[in-house]
Amino acid sequence: MPPQIRVATPQDVPAIAELLLEDARQRAALDPVLWRVAADARARLNKAIGAAFDASRAALPPEFWLVAEHAGRMLGIAHAVIVPVPPIYNGEAGSPGLLLDDCFISADAPSGTSDQLLAATEAALKTAGAARLIASCPAAGPLRPLYERKGYEPVTLYMAKHRLRSSARTSAARPATAADIPGIVERSAEHRRTLASINPRFWHIHPEADHRFEAWMRRSLTLKDRDMLVAADVDRIRGYVIAQPISPLLVPAAHDAAAIGVIDDFYDEDFANVSTFSHGGRSGEGLLAAAETAFARRRVDSALVVCPAGWTSKIALLEGMNYRTAKLWMLKR
Repeated sequence: MPPQIRVATPQDVPAIAELLLEDARQRAALDPVLWRVAADARARLNKAIGAAFDASRAALPPEFWLVAEHAGRMLGIAHAVIVPVPPIYNGEAGSPGLLLDDCFISADAPSGTSDQLLAATEAALKTAGAARLIASCPAAGPLRPLYERKGYEPVTLYMAKHRLRSSARTSAARPATAADIPGIVERSAEHRRTLASINPRFWHIHPEADHRFEAWMRRSLTLKDRDMLVAADVDRIRGYVIAQPISPLLVPAAHDAAAIGVIDDFYDEDFANVSTFSHGGRSGEGLLAAAETAFARRRVDSALVVCPAGWTSKIALLEGMNYRTAKLWMLKR
């Protein structure tokens, strides 16, 4: 008898939490430093899942919880959201639907359960208006083969490094100032053009991206939870990096994310050519080392650097600095 796929209800919260606790343990087995299971993981899960059924959240982006049941037992869970388009991207292309990391199929689920649950979740996202479908998962996780079989391919790598320390390789980098903003915006425009060339299906740049990015950079300079750094010649900015706290969107609720930082805005002329980096990568490496030092001073132990899957030179620079792909965003063809 095939499993039953249905929308979750508030009464399912304890059973969902139990499945996702097992999911968190499996993820921690892949990387126990990055995916530390929180001491109060069960309570965190009950709170996070319960909040999804709070009627006061109706104005937030749509969120989906689907479950698979068989013989009276819950054996699978899918969690997905419609992701708001960041301001520098063109929302007219439509918002994507994202299958989050906390999707899980029990080992004793009937054959075909994962396929049916994925199909139902994709249908729910499309009905809600998702223009594209993205799946997030650990690079070595059990769901990656399913996504690949269903036509998903890596579009973004989340490359991790642990045990961050202060580095002496930071002489090429310094804290950003308001006077650096025009140069950062100029480099960011190059960054965005490269993104669009790597995968035009995924990165749709907004016509007013420069203006919007500049406003966000000026705002970011006032925020105390992050470090903005630049690599500069005498009269120009070569590159920039922002080391900041990780978003809850990237870490399932059962894990302790307090010691994880994320680097999304990172660009240097050293890897402007997507195929090979120049100048030995010294400027880019110095920027990244400075970001690691900033994290270490904040007692952040692990960093995730966001990198397009097709940016060969940037990947090579990161791997040379001992970063390894920990998780993926996969785009459905």
